Amino acid sequence: MNKRLILVSIIATSAMSLGACGHMTSREKSTATGAVVGGVAGTVLGGGSTMGAVGGAAVGGLIGNQIERDKK
Repeated sequence: MNKRLILVSIIATSAMSLGACGHMTSREKSTATGAVVGGVAGTVLGGGSTMGAVGGAAVGGLIGNQIERDKK
């Protein structure tokens, strides 16, 4: 139950913070979105570990940044 509460809190906080990103470029938005998705995935796959969340956020941010770069 505790992991589920943490995951829901992360998702809710991430959604609210991304809503305040209206001034960002599309590449910055993709990077932030990738970091959020990666962080959540890292938390889930890492069993709730902090290192899983940080690693997932870093990889997700890098992927989001590169995907937006390739679109242009």
